[in-house]
Amino acid sequence: MGLILKIAWRNIQRHRGKSLIIGAILFLGALIMTIGNGVISGMDKGLAANIVHSFTGDIVLVSDKQESDNVFLEFMGKAVEPINNFKAIKPILEQQDYVERVLPVGKNLAMVLNEDGGTPGNAFLIGTDFKRYNTMFPGRIEAIEGRMPKPGEKGALVPTGARDEFYDFTNIWFMPEGDTLHPDHLTAAAKKDRTALSMKTSVVLMGFNNDNTTTDIRLPIRGVVRYKALNKILGRFVLVDIESYRNCLGYFAAAEKTSAVSAADSALFSSNDENLDNMFSEKGLVVDNRQSGQKRPARQSGAVPTPASEVSSGSIDVDDGTYNLVLVLLKPGESLDKRTAELNKALADKKLDVRAITWKKAMGMIGSMASLIKAALFVFVMLLFFVAIIIIVNTLSMAALERTAEIGMMRAVGARKGFISTMFLGETAMLSAVFGGAGIAAGTIVIKIFQALHFTTTNDIVQLLYGGDTFCPLITGGDLVLALVQLTLVTLIAVIYPVQVARSITPLDAISRE
Repeated sequence: MGLILKIAWRNIQRHRGKSLIIGAILFLGALIMTIGNGVISGMDKGLAANIVHSFTGDIVLVSDKQESDNVFLEFMGKAVEPINNFKAIKPILEQQDYVERVLPVGKNLAMVLNEDGGTPGNAFLIGTDFKRYNTMFPGRIEAIEGRMPKPGEKGALVPTGARDEFYDFTNIWFMPEGDTLHPDHLTAAAKKDRTALSMKTSVVLMGFNNDNTTTDIRLPIRGVVRYKALNKILGRFVLVDIESYRNCLGYFAAAEKTSAVSAADSALFSSNDENLDNMFSEKGLVVDNRQSGQKRPARQSGAVPTPASEVSSGSIDVDDGTYNLVLVLLKPGESLDKRTAELNKALADKKLDVRAITWKKAMGMIGSMASLIKAALFVFVMLLFFVAIIIIVNTLSMAALERTAEIGMMRAVGARKGFISTMFLGETAMLSAVFGGAGIAAGTIVIKIFQALHFTTTNDIVQLLYGGDTFCPLITGGDLVLALVQLTLVTLIAVIYPVQVARSITPLDAISRE
């Protein structure tokens, strides 16, 4: 082995021009492959932190009746099917040791009514328990105006992106109740209209569902918020308390179940045989045609349940009402596809009429685009991989032919084909180790520089490439190992044909060349 390395080093010195060309290609290839791997790793981590851990969780449970998996960004306005049995689903999720946290939410489209008589707007609503939401996604949203709602408090949190869209449609600038106008937060169009700006501290919402049983509700705006990252994408969803969401969408509310038995009904249930005839008095009995856990139909005249606002929040179990989605966050290191399949089996065994989908499917175009961008980066790295191989093969093959006399003489004095093969492989391996290793080291340094520079963007598509608002490629031990494996593969594949050329050279070829 020592002799092979000495000969290889001597040959590299004798053919410096060709060696530098090959080394430069190996350096550039290793550099770009390392940076590409770092960008992909940074994108994966960024999307996990900024979508999975800020908005969707890893897995989303939807009703079996739900036709489209694109439940968050369905632009056709079709309502997401309700889930009425979360209390039965919850124990199943708690039994899965790979589940870290769970959050049931409502999600559907609502109309933002314009009280000034102008064009209404639209909003994606997320109905949630604010305390649960903060537990599921701690510190992911911040109030830039107003405040976060108190536990059990009714109201809405309007993200900056949604507020800007509302203004574009309604010409109304929404702001938190009890707060003052922040001129620096106005859009360019709102600043031009500053003197005649219409400002509201509450919003009137009318939901959409498949049964047309919605109502319009007025909610105070508690705060204007922004997401720590991907605010342009995630900031289109208005967060409202879950009971107000149910009232808006015409779903069954937990407060109504809590107050379903009125004082008159209690007296009726405690009646004895003698006064049961009172049931058939001339006044009659009007019964609210409603089933527990179902969407409620339009209320009939005379059926006036106790308003949700009159029921003590401490006595309400919000899980008694309707949801649309259940967000599931997995423990770190769990396989998304594997755990999704396992959860689907567990849910199917219990016949709970829900199914599990990955966050990428639930995010529709955004999830698909993220996968496409990641695949494009990988294809680019692989393309570079093959281009480097072709150039190195061509250069080594030319070098082998130029050394016909040298190789033929070595064969004439007894060198076997295996020795010639090992010599060429040794030369290429030395070049790969020196120049390729330098490329990997330089790529690591470049990634660290990018991390320190904190490049930011507000472009939605570029944010997906970044994995967030800030370009932060990430180099891990796994990325370094992958770069080394890629470099080794380039070396081994690139040397196959030149070695065959060198092995085919005979002493007669050397004499003929001379």
